[in-house]
Amino acid sequence: MRKLIVLDRDGVINEDSDAFVKNAEEWIEYPTSIKAIARLTRAGYTVAVATNQSGIARGHFGHRELEAMHTKMIQLVKAAGGDIAHIAYCPHGPDDGCDCRKPEPGLLHQIQDALQIPDFDGAWMLGDSLRDLVAGQKAGCRAALVMTGKGQKTLADGEGLKDVLVVANLADFTNRLLDGELNHEPSEGEPGKSQRSCNGCEAAAESYL
Repeated sequence: MRKLIVLDRDGVINEDSDAFVKNAEEWIEYPTSIKAIARLTRAGYTVAVATNQSGIARGHFGHRELEAMHTKMIQLVKAAGGDIAHIAYCPHGPDDGCDCRKPEPGLLHQIQDALQIPDFDGAWMLGDSLRDLVAGQKAGCRAALVMTGKGQKTLADGEGLKDVLVVANLADFTNRLLDGELNHEPSEGEPGKSQRSCNGCEAAAESYL
């Protein structure tokens, strides 16, 4: 079982924006997510990030601005005592036909190569949109939907959430993981699957931020 957690970025680690997060000033962290990454690191988990950044293809920002955002994120995580082992990002637009834009699993494969791991057995993918979850599942990860970012809309849409764990946010997931709740493969119909795990998630998500 691999102690690896792959995170989407916007809506999981930091606030999302329909107008795109275009620079380090607009990149606003969820403080509890930064602390959660540090807790995961201290518990022996490897944390990586897989993020679509089509704002580059659309001309909203460039690679330099993205690097500045990621430098800010890494510095905050390190200051909290954590580490991000690798950041994989897709700079392409939705019509570019690449294999790295989620829901394709290319970013996960980049992480796999960078970390030199044979597979994603036991790993988790956390995101706030269906494409995050599908990408992770295609690569062999278990998937968890957070209620931050676009998570509540994704849950309301109700598509593709079979075998998906629903949690308030990254801090909630981390609490459950480190408490031993998630250290087994749930069977069909068991708590910890789909909507059965999300009672009160919307309110809890706000309280954790």
